[in-house]
Amino acid sequence: MEAEVLENLEIIRQSVRQFTHAHILPNVMEWDEGQIFPINMMQRMGAQGFLGVLVPEKYHGAGLGYQEYVTVIEEISKVCGSIGLSVAAHNSLCTGHILGFGNEEQKQEYLPKLATGEWIGAWGLTEPTTGSDAMRMKTVAEKDGDHWVINGVKSWITHGKSGHVAVVIARTGDLLDSHGMTAFVVERGTPGFTAGKKENKLGMRASETTEMIFQDCRVHESQVLGEVGEGFIQAMKILDGGRISIAALALGIAKGAYEASVKYSKEREQFGRPISSFQAISFKLADMATKIEAAELMIRKAAKMKNDGQNVTKLSAMAKYYASEIAVQISTDAIQIFGGNGYTKNYPVEKFYRDSKLCTIGEGTSEIQKLVISREIMKGNI
Repeated sequence: MEAEVLENLEIIRQSVRQFTHAHILPNVMEWDEGQIFPINMMQRMGAQGFLGVLVPEKYHGAGLGYQEYVTVIEEISKVCGSIGLSVAAHNSLCTGHILGFGNEEQKQEYLPKLATGEWIGAWGLTEPTTGSDAMRMKTVAEKDGDHWVINGVKSWITHGKSGHVAVVIARTGDLLDSHGMTAFVVERGTPGFTAGKKENKLGMRASETTEMIFQDCRVHESQVLGEVGEGFIQAMKILDGGRISIAALALGIAKGAYEASVKYSKEREQFGRPISSFQAISFKLADMATKIEAAELMIRKAAKMKNDGQNVTKLSAMAKYYASEIAVQISTDAIQIFGGNGYTKNYPVEKFYRDSKLCTIGEGTSEIQKLVISREIMKGNI
């Protein structure tokens, strides 16, 4: 990257770091233990520009690109993966979908509220029985005059209860038809739109995950995003960018676990010397550092391609797959370096360990990423 870009990224990094250490770090374990989604903190981050990183300034966003976005997500996630996840989902899914496919009236209506944190966004594709198999979704929308009536349940939705507005994908055509689904913008308070159960999760516990339930929910046709029947196609494009988000999230968790391990290994003594002097520990740190470097290079390349308007389907899947897997590996090794201390909540690495696993599942499992990558290879996108 050019020197000017690197300088700008460093300014952004320092700004995010100061904010997270002052306002997020002191509360991390309280939020985690209590499964508290800190919506007030999200709104404060909106005021800092963290919730509208990619949104143009004319819609009150920061007007930045994917390099800056990766930096924001990574730096937040080094402190708390839960908050990093919520910021990523808000930016790349709900806000990103409206930015990418909304008409001008929809953008004017929703983007300023989302970019500033006045409103929190949710995005609904997954259902209780359809995750990766989204074309078999059971949530349907039927036309009734100038309205659509939505019925069904969406599950594993970030901000499914607290979100002020949701982008929802519903079936409007035949089962298994990739052009048989449509995206709708549905505001909280719309009759028939309610929240279901909240998930009690292993990690990412401060990032709210609930069901969204639709029972005869009437939505005006003006709330359709893009064209009727294009919802699934839109969602796949949104997930390309979303995978860069999750890769950045995983990178932040990996860096947080690694940096904590380096610090601890220099302070912890056994047999009269710091444990960092033992090859068993120093080699683990070397492996960690190498994996982080490789993941970051892949993510930064994907971010550049996204900024340049290139197809990132293969590389974003690669970045998400690799970064999420090494985040699990690094956080596991971090606990080993910390020994018994690493297994307690008095030290940060047990939370990195719990949070990291979601990165291999959310927005497409590692197995789905390999499926995407292999299909792209077979298309000739070597």
